Amino acid sequence: MRVVPDANVIIAATLSSAGTTGRVLQAWLDGAYELVASPLLLDELARALAYPKIRARVTEAEAEELLDLLRQGADVEKDPVGPPPRRSVDPDDDYLIALAEAAQTVIVSGDHHLLDLGHALPIYSPAAFLALLAVQDG
Repeated sequence: MRVVPDANVIIAATLSSAGTTGRVLQAWLDGAYELVASPLLLDELARALAYPKIRARVTEAEAEELLDLLRQGADVEKDPVGPPPRRSVDPDDDYLIALAEAAQTVIVSGDHHLLDLGHALPIYSPAAFLALLAVQDG
């Protein structure tokens, strides 16, 4: 399975490796799915990791290590051109939808704007995605 994670999932996993999002990221590291990223996603993640509130808990070196891990271990696709098949109420999320469509992946996000599109697109909360992985393993 191929997955585009929202930056909020990766950041939450970094802040709490024992929580649900931490288990989502660990499942990728364990080879349970293929993580798909793009330059826009990596840039958003780099910006968010530099926010003072996050930087207080994640050092610059740790942030760079995470970004390097994603650059090397993820399938980094080109940023899609054009609008996504469905749009989010939050236009800043549209690139994730377009990326998931172009790369034929699901999205894992904690963002309600994206999760509200779950009736029309394959979008899962971190907990729902872990349940999906468990069913596939079972």
